Amino acid sequence: MTRALNLARRGIALAHPNPVVGSVLTKNNRVIGEGFHVYDRCDHAEIVALKKTGKQAQGATLYVTLEPCCTTGRTGPCTKAIIAAGITRVVAAIHDPNPAVSGKGMAELRRAGIEVMSGVLEEQAQEVNEAFACWIQTRRPFVTLKTALTLDGQIAQRAGSVTWITSEESRSRVQLLRHQADALLTGIGTVLADNPRMSDRSGKPRRRSLLRAIVDSQLRIPLRSKLVKDSKNDVVVFTAQSLNSPKARALMRHGVEIFHVAAKSGHVDLHVVIEELGKREMPNVLLEAGAGLNGAALQAGIVDKMILFYAPKIMGTDGVPMADIPSRWFPKSPPLMNLELAKSGPDFVVTGYFRDVYRHH
Repeated sequence: MTRALNLARRGIALAHPNPVVGSVLTKNNRVIGEGFHVYDRCDHAEIVALKKTGKQAQGATLYVTLEPCCTTGRTGPCTKAIIAAGITRVVAAIHDPNPAVSGKGMAELRRAGIEVMSGVLEEQAQEVNEAFACWIQTRRPFVTLKTALTLDGQIAQRAGSVTWITSEESRSRVQLLRHQADALLTGIGTVLADNPRMSDRSGKPRRRSLLRAIVDSQLRIPLRSKLVKDSKNDVVVFTAQSLNSPKARALMRHGVEIFHVAAKSGHVDLHVVIEELGKREMPNVLLEAGAGLNGAALQAGIVDKMILFYAPKIMGTDGVPMADIPSRWFPKSPPLMNLELAKSGPDFVVTGYFRDVYRHH
C-alpha cells in the first residue's frame, strides 16, 4: 500500500479534478503490475495495472489507494474489469468519498466472491485526497491557509512591506503546496505590497495552469502589476465594482477575467468566491494572503486547513499580525485539530484542520 500511495502522488496536478489513485498487483509475494491515474489518459489506476499484467492477473491481489469505482463516467466501472480479470483479493486504503460510489464498489466485488479489505494506511490515503473528498461531497473547494510568521505571530514588519521571514527550505515547500493546488487565492493588499507573480515554480508537470485569483473589492489592481502583465487567461479578479467601468474594461483587454460579486458590508462575499471556484472544478485552493484576507477568511469559516511556517525569530510589537481579527472574536475561534509538527530547515511547520472532510459532511 505504501508503494500504491507513492504511485498515487505521481498523479498530483495531473489527475485533477479526479482523485489521485495508485494501484499495485501482486502474486506469489511479488509485484506483477502497477499504475496511477492521469486525467488526460482516462484509465483509472487499477486499469493501468491490469493492462500491464494481462492474463497474469488471474488469482492476483490488487492493492489500491481508493475503493474501485462501480459507475460509468468517462470510463467503464473498474469493478467489472477487476472481476473479469480473475482478481481474488482487493485491499483498498479508503472508501471512495463520492456518495455515488462509497461502499458500493467494495460490495459489488464481495458479491462476486472476491475477498475485500479496507482501512490499510487509511490516514495517509485520506490526506492525499482530502481536497477531492471535500469537493465531491459539497462542491466547495478545500481551502488551505498558508502563511509564514515569526514566533510572536507577525507576518511583516509593517503594512505594505515585504519581509522575508522563513528559510529557502520552507519556500521550496511552499512551491510544492502551490503545485498541488488548482487555484491560488490572495487579496489586493498582498498584490499592492509584494507585486507577486503567484506562480507554481516547482518545475513539476501539471495538466492545467494554476488559476491566480485576487479578491479586490475596489478594483485597485495596477495595470502594470506582474499579474496583469503576464496573464495568460489564468488570472481572475473578484470585485464589487461594475464590469463596465473603464478599469474593468482595461483589465479585460489585458486578458484578466473580472468576476462581479455583490458586496457584503463593503467587501466581496468570500462564500460566493469559494462557491464559484467550486463550480470551476477547483477542488484545492491555497490561500496565501495578508492579515486582511486571512482574517476575513477565518471569520467567514471558509478555511479547512492551516499550514503555518514559523521562523525561530521575534519581530516585536510594530509588526503585522497573521490575521486582522478583532479580539472579541476569540471566544468563537474554533481550535485547530489533528495537529502535526515538522521541521523545515531552521523553521518549524504546524499543520492542523478546522474540520474533518471525511466525516464532517
